Amino acid sequence: MSKRVTQIHRRRFLKTAIQAGAVIAVPYLVPGSALGKDGTVAPSERIVVGGIGIGNRGTYDLGCFLQQADVQFVAVCDVKAARRTAIKTMTDKKYGNQDCVTYRDLRELLARDDIDAVLIATGPNWHATAALLAARAGKDMYCEKPCTKNIAQSLALAETMRRTGRVFQAGTQRRNLPHFAFACELARTGRLGKLHTIYAHPAGLSTKSSGWMPAEDAPPIEEVDWDMYLGPAAWRPFNRRLLDGFNFEKGGGMVGGGVLEWGSHCVDLCHWANNADDTAAVEYNPPENNRLVAQYANGVKLVLRHDSWLPLGSCPVRFEGDEGWVETGDSGKLVLSSPTLLAGRKVAEIGGYPATFHVRDFLDCVKSRGKPLANADVACYSHITCHAANIAIYLGRKVTYDPAKHEFVGDEQANRLRSEALRAPWRI
Repeated sequence: MSKRVTQIHRRRFLKTAIQAGAVIAVPYLVPGSALGKDGTVAPSERIVVGGIGIGNRGTYDLGCFLQQADVQFVAVCDVKAARRTAIKTMTDKKYGNQDCVTYRDLRELLARDDIDAVLIATGPNWHATAALLAARAGKDMYCEKPCTKNIAQSLALAETMRRTGRVFQAGTQRRNLPHFAFACELARTGRLGKLHTIYAHPAGLSTKSSGWMPAEDAPPIEEVDWDMYLGPAAWRPFNRRLLDGFNFEKGGGMVGGGVLEWGSHCVDLCHWANNADDTAAVEYNPPENNRLVAQYANGVKLVLRHDSWLPLGSCPVRFEGDEGWVETGDSGKLVLSSPTLLAGRKVAEIGGYPATFHVRDFLDCVKSRGKPLANADVACYSHITCHAANIAIYLGRKVTYDPAKHEFVGDEQANRLRSEALRAPWRI
């Protein structure tokens, strides 16, 4: 006669036994990983993370998160089925299980109360909207740049993070790289003398729109959710070139492209160097001789230029004071007007702009509830400077911005470009 063995879930068994009034002693082995042994992190100390819009850049960011022992990645949302499958496969392989859940609608992922933080790496069109939704859902977030489409979104982002108390880290990871940090320190602390000019490399000094391309047959919604891909952007018919390309209209708001893509990195560093993390430049001149010159209330000039850089890699910045200058870029190297500026310090040369240190800064702040280096207030003002520069480019004339009132002075046309209409139901 065969013996049938019925398996009972431990919690259900205990509940049934207690309800029956039984006094039992059940031996239970707790794995070392649950206690944080052998270098693992106990589940109670892990940060549970979900991902929204994980393509090429997002996959790199996710790899930085997965390197951290205190991260547990549990879910991915993307409008493309191929990306959902790829990230689930990557994550399940990492953890040796099949637990990563996939979503097509970010609202379903954000509704999960077990998720502490989200990585937002959608196209720029979605960044601010996804971040505001995440904050309202009680999630902390690491958000790729550009973080906003316009000035209004920049202000809404900062205000929402302050009001909800959420931890926000913009993906401007160069703030957590030693050579950029040291260059900014030299400028910030007066080691260069009185700072007078800061230089940044923009993405472009012209504006463009992704436009309206011929309609093509849209794939099934489960393969690509075109309506969700557009999200808050104006509707247009499906076209694969729009789907797979970087759409500048959705990267830079109504005036598109321009300064914002690289500027959200380089202008951000210039703000740090100029102690301008709580303000924006006030005057913006249209490009002349392949340069755009803006000026802050403290008299420091911001020069956006493509040429005349030392060969120090991408994302170069240069800071000049009346007693010295420093220039650096993604090579990890520094060039100084005088070796005495080093003051005996050795600055680590880390090339290739890795995001690992930036991700770690974010995770540490999730635990401490402190502010990361690229918090929402920092991102707000560096993005406003980029948006205002784009508006000067678009209008082809000088504009003056009041950072206290957050409006252009006596300029109705420029003020209309501070925001844009958002498509329902994404009007946040």
